[in-house]
Amino acid sequence: MSQSPLTLKHPAGFFAAGREMADALTLLSDGAFKTYVYVCLQADRRTAQFRFRMAELAQATGHSARSLTTYLDELRLAEVAFVHQAANQHELGRIEICERFWPYVKTAAEPPEDAEQTLYVARVRGVFLEPACVRSVFSAADEKLAVKWYRAGVGLDQVQRGILMGCARKYVALFNNPGGSYITCLQYFDGIVQEVQGLAMPLEYWRYIAARMRKMDAQWRAQANLAPATTASKGETN
Repeated sequence: MSQSPLTLKHPAGFFAAGREMADALTLLSDGAFKTYVYVCLQADRRTAQFRFRMAELAQATGHSARSLTTYLDELRLAEVAFVHQAANQHELGRIEICERFWPYVKTAAEPPEDAEQTLYVARVRGVFLEPACVRSVFSAADEKLAVKWYRAGVGLDQVQRGILMGCARKYVALFNNPGGSYITCLQYFDGIVQEVQGLAMPLEYWRYIAARMRKMDAQWRAQANLAPATTASKGETN
């Protein structure tokens, strides 16, 4: 006797949970998997992207804000999703499920996402090229790394702090050895940006680093007969 075909009770909002979700289950903790499932159910089926605010996502998944941050980091580190957290509570963050863990064929991202990435890369370029200890033209490899940071959810404040810290260290080396080499690629800061992400330092600490770097930058420019830094580069780190 043949069986009747299966019929969905609620076809609207249906999500194709299959091998991709089973793979995620073997990789993620319970909290991270719950977050992944919620994002899958809410994400645009064409792009695998979900826009969110931390407080709202924490409430929807039943997590505290601190726990949710840990679970989002787990999704990113396990390469289950790209996570871009908003710079403040008023802006929207974005999560995109990676190809291996998304059952639908993705279409191209919508233009606003491309514009957001372009703006991020432009800001990284500006912060990177400003210090006098950097001698670069922002190559294709530099842009590729900036895009990687963007898609990994590295905040612009973390990039800025990594560059400030890296340049401060470079100036110490240059003052001790004026014939030393300059920074020539963004890759120089990759490990330092990762270091910054692991630090839990107060804002006053980063303001001190910024002030120290600006002072050394001015001293080096005077010593090397270079033009003063622009006004835009003199702001404090956030």
